[in-house]
Amino acid sequence: MKVAIQCESPLLQRSLELFLEGHLSSQRHCDIVVRDHKLQDDEHLSLHIGTFVGVDLPKPFSKAQLFHALHHKLDLIKYDFTPSSSPLVGEESEVSFDILERHIEKLTREYQASILKAVKAFYEK
Repeated sequence: MKVAIQCESPLLQRSLELFLEGHLSSQRHCDIVVRDHKLQDDEHLSLHIGTFVGVDLPKPFSKAQLFHALHHKLDLIKYDFTPSSSPLVGEESEVSFDILERHIEKLTREYQASILKAVKAFYEK
């Protein structure tokens, strides 16, 4: 995923640059442009962030919410979904929580394994 950022707010611009490090691209070569304002003649696929009506991602947001919104927007275009055929808000949040739950379980198992390894190493001395 290649993302370009075009924001009027310098603080939001810099925050998005940090969040999207490794995915940044020029506007000419990007898959999607993240903006905090609407343009009339927009030739690129855009993800709008802000507090105005009809935004794709309302402020404030987390890095995970940003990536989820970007992937969702790209999937809508990739699979030619219309907003009416996309999942309902309730369904979407359930899917997100399933992914989050699996990730937390994985991290917990890894943490448990590293604690057990440290305890074993301590008592084997």
